[in-house]
Amino acid sequence: MTNNFPKFRIGNGYDIHRLVEDRDLIIGGVKLHHPENLGLDGHSDADVLSHSIMDALLGALSLGDIGKYFPPSDEKWKNADSLFLLSKVIDFIRQDGWEINNIDSVLVAERPKMMPHIKLMKKNISEILNIDENLIGIKATTNEKLGPEGREEGISCHSVVLLEKK
Repeated sequence: MTNNFPKFRIGNGYDIHRLVEDRDLIIGGVKLHHPENLGLDGHSDADVLSHSIMDALLGALSLGDIGKYFPPSDEKWKNADSLFLLSKVIDFIRQDGWEINNIDSVLVAERPKMMPHIKLMKKNISEILNIDENLIGIKATTNEKLGPEGREEGISCHSVVLLEKK
Protein backbone atom coordinates (compact mmCIF):
# COMPACT_ATOMS: atom_id res chain seq x y z
CA MET A 1 0.00 0.00 0.00
CA THR A 2 1.41 3.41 -0.94
CA ASN A 3 1.29 6.46 1.27
CA ASN A 4 -1.08 8.93 -0.36
CA PHE A 5 -0.85 11.55 2.37
CA PRO A 6 -0.05 15.05 1.15
CA LYS A 7 3.46 16.43 1.52
CA PHE A 8 2.08 19.73 2.89
CA ARG A 9 -0.51 20.34 5.62
CA ILE A 10 -2.09 23.65 6.66
CA GLY A 11 -3.28 24.37 10.19
CA ASN A 12 -5.36 27.22 11.56
CA GLY A 13 -5.29 28.31 15.20
CA TYR A 14 -7.19 30.86 17.26
CA ASP A 15 -7.05 31.93 20.88
CA ILE A 16 -8.58 34.67 23.01
CA HIS A 17 -8.16 35.49 26.70
CA ARG A 18 -9.82 38.05 28.95
CA LEU A 19 -7.89 41.03 30.25
CA VAL A 20 -7.97 41.13 34.05
CA GLU A 21 -6.20 42.80 36.95
CA ASP A 22 -3.37 41.10 38.86
CA ARG A 23 -2.06 39.05 35.93
CA ASP A 24 1.02 39.46 33.77
CA LEU A 25 0.53 40.31 30.11
CA ILE A 26 2.74 37.84 28.24
CA ILE A 27 2.59 37.52 24.46
CA GLY A 28 5.15 35.59 22.44
CA GLY A 29 7.12 35.10 25.64
CA VAL A 30 7.46 38.88 26.08
CA LYS A 31 6.14 40.56 29.22
CA LEU A 32 4.27 43.67 28.08
CA HIS A 33 2.84 46.59 30.02
CA HIS A 34 -0.83 47.40 29.52
CA PRO A 35 -1.68 51.07 30.30
CA GLU A 36 -4.36 49.91 32.76
CA ASN A 37 -2.03 47.29 34.33
CA LEU A 38 -4.10 44.43 32.92
CA GLY A 39 -2.93 40.96 32.00
CA LEU A 40 -4.38 37.90 30.32
CA ASP A 41 -6.44 35.47 32.39
CA GLY A 42 -5.86 31.76 31.90
CA HIS A 43 -4.73 28.53 33.48
CA SER A 44 -1.24 28.88 31.99
CA ASP A 45 0.39 32.26 31.33
CA ALA A 46 -2.39 32.82 28.72
CA ASP A 47 0.02 33.73 25.90
CA VAL A 48 -2.48 34.01 23.03
CA LEU A 49 0.21 34.05 20.33
CA SER A 50 1.87 30.85 21.52
CA HIS A 51 -1.53 29.20 22.06
CA SER A 52 -2.81 30.01 18.57
CA ILE A 53 0.43 28.71 17.00
CA MET A 54 0.15 25.49 19.05
CA ASP A 55 -3.44 24.96 17.93
CA ALA A 56 -2.48 25.61 14.30
CA LEU A 57 0.38 23.07 14.52
CA LEU A 58 -1.83 20.44 16.13
CA GLY A 59 -4.72 21.15 13.76
CA ALA A 60 -2.55 20.72 10.68
CA LEU A 61 -2.05 17.07 11.63
CA SER A 62 -5.54 16.48 13.08
CA LEU A 63 -4.11 16.02 16.58
CA GLY A 64 -6.77 18.02 18.42
CA ASP A 65 -6.12 21.21 20.35
CA ILE A 66 -3.88 22.26 23.22
CA GLY A 67 -6.56 21.45 25.81
CA LYS A 68 -6.11 17.77 24.91
CA TYR A 69 -2.42 17.88 25.88
CA PHE A 70 -2.40 20.58 28.57
CA PRO A 71 -5.90 20.52 30.13
CA PRO A 72 -6.83 23.37 32.47
CA SER A 73 -8.07 20.72 34.91
CA ASP A 74 -4.46 19.56 35.43
CA GLU A 75 -2.69 21.64 38.08
CA LYS A 76 0.65 20.67 36.50
CA TRP A 77 -0.02 23.32 33.83
CA LYS A 78 -1.08 26.09 36.26
CA ASN A 79 0.80 29.30 35.28
CA ALA A 80 2.88 27.27 32.78
CA ASP A 81 5.20 29.10 30.41
CA SER A 82 3.47 28.81 27.01
CA LEU A 83 6.81 28.79 25.18
CA PHE A 84 7.63 25.61 27.12
CA LEU A 85 4.28 24.15 26.03
CA LEU A 86 5.07 25.16 22.44
CA SER A 87 8.36 23.25 22.70
CA LYS A 88 6.39 20.11 23.64
CA VAL A 89 3.98 20.56 20.71
CA ILE A 90 6.78 20.91 18.16
CA ASP A 91 8.22 17.65 19.51
CA PHE A 92 4.89 15.90 18.64
CA ILE A 93 5.02 17.38 15.15
CA ARG A 94 8.64 16.42 14.46
CA GLN A 95 8.23 12.89 15.82
CA ASP A 96 6.08 12.17 12.78
CA GLY A 97 8.58 13.70 10.33
CA TRP A 98 6.98 17.12 9.82
CA GLU A 99 8.75 20.48 9.75
CA ILE A 100 7.42 24.03 9.77
CA ASN A 101 7.49 25.69 6.38
CA ASN A 102 6.14 28.98 7.76
CA ILE A 103 3.86 30.59 10.36
CA ASP A 104 1.66 33.66 9.94
CA SER A 105 -0.07 35.21 12.96
CA VAL A 106 -2.27 38.23 13.61
CA LEU A 107 -2.61 39.67 17.13
CA VAL A 108 -5.79 41.65 17.78
CA ALA A 109 -5.60 44.20 20.60
CA GLU A 110 -6.40 47.86 21.12
CA ARG A 111 -3.57 48.32 23.63
CA PRO A 112 -0.72 48.00 24.30
CA LYS A 113 1.04 48.62 21.01
CA MET A 114 2.53 45.33 19.80
CA MET A 115 4.83 46.61 17.05
CA PRO A 116 7.77 47.51 19.34
CA HIS A 117 7.78 43.93 20.70
CA ILE A 118 7.26 41.84 17.56
CA LYS A 119 10.97 41.37 16.83
CA LEU A 120 11.54 39.86 20.29
CA MET A 121 8.39 37.72 19.97
CA LYS A 122 9.71 36.32 16.67
CA LYS A 123 13.11 35.67 18.25
CA ASN A 124 11.57 33.81 21.21
CA ILE A 125 9.36 31.64 19.01
CA SER A 126 12.11 30.93 16.48
CA GLU A 127 14.41 29.75 19.27
CA ILE A 128 11.77 27.44 20.76
CA LEU A 129 10.83 26.00 17.35
CA ASN A 130 14.43 25.99 16.09
CA ILE A 131 13.47 27.71 12.83
CA ASP A 132 14.63 30.91 11.13
CA GLU A 133 12.88 34.10 12.29
CA ASN A 134 12.10 34.89 8.64
CA LEU A 135 9.69 31.91 8.61
CA ILE A 136 7.55 33.59 11.27
CA GLY A 137 5.16 36.38 10.41
CA ILE A 138 3.59 38.32 13.27
CA LYS A 139 1.30 41.24 12.60
CA ALA A 140 -0.82 43.31 14.96
CA THR A 141 -4.07 45.14 14.44
CA THR A 142 -6.75 46.81 16.48
CA ASN A 143 -10.44 45.97 16.22
CA GLU A 144 -11.34 49.65 15.78
CA LYS A 145 -12.99 49.64 19.22
CA LEU A 146 -15.40 46.88 18.12
CA GLY A 147 -15.97 43.54 19.86
CA PRO A 148 -14.20 42.21 22.97
CA GLU A 149 -10.76 43.25 21.72
CA GLY A 150 -11.99 46.73 20.81
CA ARG A 151 -13.59 47.20 24.22
CA GLU A 152 -10.34 45.94 25.78
CA GLU A 153 -12.08 42.98 27.37
CA GLY A 154 -9.51 40.66 25.85
CA ILE A 155 -6.76 40.02 23.33
CA SER A 156 -6.92 37.42 20.56
CA CYS A 157 -4.67 35.88 17.97
CA HIS A 158 -5.16 34.00 14.69
CA SER A 159 -2.38 31.81 13.30
CA VAL A 160 -1.86 29.74 10.18
CA VAL A 161 0.99 27.26 9.70
CA LEU A 162 2.22 25.30 6.73
CA LEU A 163 3.90 22.01 7.54
CA GLU A 164 6.02 19.98 5.15
CA LYS A 165 6.73 16.26 5.41
CA LYS A 166 10.49 15.66 5.45
